[in-house]
Formats: sequence, structure tokens, C-alpha cells
Amino acid sequence: MHNRRHWMKLAAVAVSALWLGATAGFAADKITVFAAASMKNALDAANAEWAKESGKEAVVSYAASSALAKQIEGGAPADVFISADLDWMDYLAKKNLIKEDTRSNLLGNSIVLVAAKDKVKPVDIKQGFDLAGLIGDGKLAMGEVKSVPAGKYGKAALEKLGVWASVEGKVAGAESVRAALALVSRGEAPFGIVYKTDVNADPGVAVAGTFPADSHPPITYPIAILSESKNADTAAYLEFLKSEKAARFFTEQGFTILK
Repeated sequence: MHNRRHWMKLAAVAVSALWLGATAGFAADKITVFAAASMKNALDAANAEWAKESGKEAVVSYAASSALAKQIEGGAPADVFISADLDWMDYLAKKNLIKEDTRSNLLGNSIVLVAAKDKVKPVDIKQGFDLAGLIGDGKLAMGEVKSVPAGKYGKAALEKLGVWASVEGKVAGAESVRAALALVSRGEAPFGIVYKTDVNADPGVAVAGTFPADSHPPITYPIAILSESKNADTAAYLEFLKSEKAARFFTEQGFTILK
């Protein structure tokens, strides 16, 4: 009886080891993607299609491009980076943290002024428009203007239109564009500056006006494989995201496809 229990215990240990090995191997098969927060809805849909077609899984960490780039610099394990601006991809490129030959510009976007859906009124966004008067004693929600791409684009537009100085003291800087969106949706700020694509993510907000394309640098989302990636599926994954099959998920959310 003692021997039988001994062998049963050994068998259980062996099965457990096999199971752990199998799950570890499965986890290793997943592609880890670091992507700008504004991409969540579109990329989640595209990744579901990728999983259906390939049988592979892409796991995404969403945050501000600045935060993700710093995490990658700090050694966070990831295979692919999709930034909401060129600056943070350039930042990693200068540190040799991306495979330069895999880099390309994937998507374009635009920025809009949003308000709570039940209070929104059209705003004519033009040179010298009275944004400060519209905000009143409230706050203007936007991404941190020194680091978050949406915040940087928003500040550039407000400077070009000559209204930044009048609203700078009213800005509520958020850690990501989705966090800025949430401030408006919850009624904590009467207005916010977010990407056009973010509006689809929250039924509580609506577009009050769109910033002219020439009021800020072109909004470009570059993609690249990271230097430390060892996953053999990343090249195929990048090709899928650049394919017509994936394009519809991005255009449905309001992105433009860059070729």
C-alpha cells in the first residue's frame, strides 16, 4: 500500500509538471503588445479576428504612449509597440529598443473637443475662439501636455489658434486620453480634448467641434517589433494589422489607414 501511494504521488507530480509546462508554453506563444490607450476598441476587435484566423493570441497592455515607452525602456517584456505619436517611437529607436526595419506608420487620427452628450452644443473651432469663456469656472480635460500624445497635439492646436494662454490655467491633465475622456463623461470637466476615435468608446460624450487638421502636427500611429522580441509570430501579426482584413476594425472606429 505504501508503494502504491508513493507511485500515485509521483504520478500526480508528473501530471502537474506536464500541465505547468503546457500552460507555460501556451503563455510563451502569446504576442504581447504595448499600445496607445486610444486604440483599445479597434485593436481588441482586430485581435479577436487575428485569434480566429491564426489560433494565436495577442495580449495588449493599454496606456499612454509615454508610459509604455518608459516601461519598455525599463525592460518590460513585450513584442510589439504601437505609439500614438512619432516622438515616443523615435525615443525607443534612439535607444535601439525597436527593430528599425519593422517600423511603419499604421494609422492616422484627428482631435476633437468633447462635452457631455446631454449638454453638448456646437463649437466653431477657429482662430481666437473663446474656449476660456465656454469653460467658465470648470476644467478642460486633456492628456498631460508634456508627455501624453493627445495632450501634446491638443496644446499645439490651442497655441496655433491663439487660445492656449487663456485656458492653460484651467487644464486638468490626465494620465491618458481615455482618462481625459472619463473626466468629461463623469461631469468632472465640461469640455475635453480627445481623439475622434475615443468618442465611440463612451456613450456619455459627444463631439462639440473638430480641430482643423492644420492646427497641429499630423497625428500618426507608428508600429514596430521590439528588439527583445523572440516571438516567431510577430512578423505575421504586423502584416495582419496592416491588411485589408484588419483595416475595417480601425476605420469603423474613425481611424484613417496610412499606406
